[in-house]
Amino acid sequence: MAIKRGVSLYSYQQAQFLGQMDYRDMARELREGLDCDGIEIINEATVPGYPFPSREFLADWHNTLARYDLTPVALDGFLDTLRFRDHVMTKAEAAELIKLDLQLAHDMGFTHIRTMTGLPVEVIERALPTAEKLDVKIAWEIHAPIPIKPDPTIQGLYCESPGTAVADTVEFIEKTGTKHVGFVPDMGIFMRAPYLSGVHRLIRTLEDRELAEQISELMEEVPLSELGAEVEKRWPGRLNPQQKRALSWKMHAAPEDLELILPYVFSIHGKAHNMVEIPGKPGQYEEPALMYAEVIEVLKKNNWDGYICTEFEGQRAYQDRGIEHLLDEVEQVRRHHEMLKRLIGE
Repeated sequence: MAIKRGVSLYSYQQAQFLGQMDYRDMARELREGLDCDGIEIINEATVPGYPFPSREFLADWHNTLARYDLTPVALDGFLDTLRFRDHVMTKAEAAELIKLDLQLAHDMGFTHIRTMTGLPVEVIERALPTAEKLDVKIAWEIHAPIPIKPDPTIQGLYCESPGTAVADTVEFIEKTGTKHVGFVPDMGIFMRAPYLSGVHRLIRTLEDRELAEQISELMEEVPLSELGAEVEKRWPGRLNPQQKRALSWKMHAAPEDLELILPYVFSIHGKAHNMVEIPGKPGQYEEPALMYAEVIEVLKKNNWDGYICTEFEGQRAYQDRGIEHLLDEVEQVRRHHEMLKRLIGE
């Protein structure tokens, strides 16, 4: 029983878009740059001809995994409910798309598919026979603002009652006894501060340059978690609601909440926006917005066996700038794995 390391290839989306890396390059980086073996993909981004790949692609995929000794963890899918011009996708149609992803995951060697947040129980129920037949699990992503414990302030998101999406699925799992339904928690639900990427973008794009400079200086004086409150205290009304969101944050779940669902957690998304060096500790990095140490302690305490797959998405906050100023995704993911190895105790 051990926590293992992997990477969602979503982390290298910018490099893929710019033609700098394809999935073979990413696979090589996982083995040679990170010394990890878990690989997760976005279905449409990696699979030519999705959802019906060619035999040539599947052969090349398996050859690449064998070459770098990689383990397929999760195939990430999406439900574009507005894909039809004449109607919103029905739950029956959604289940058919889930079935296609289950078949693709089976053909590519993945143990589970990661579906979108709050997948309705009715859709899961319709697709479950296919999941059991193929022995591929269905796991929806617990992503902010979804909590683990019921929260009546959360509306919609396919909850039977406000804020009960996770509880509804747990009830279904326990009622049916299935081993093929669960979750992929995203680390973004365990926040301790705003993301630096959002703060940097706010400072960079504020028309009020005096305030931008003041906020930048304030970052040297107060903890990141207190930045938003301190800005409003010192300069009330200077930021509009949208700008304030860049400095706001909310802990949607406590690390110990994971214990309520760990038997149904198939993998975890290791969200990261900005991996920065820890002051006074050269070569050691942290994601200051998220509670990694606390979450990993809960996982270790409970002997959780599974993959934390890095999901770096900080690049998007800097894409208003020239290519010379873009974040280096490869370096950011390497920093993330330095942190993971250290916290896991490798």
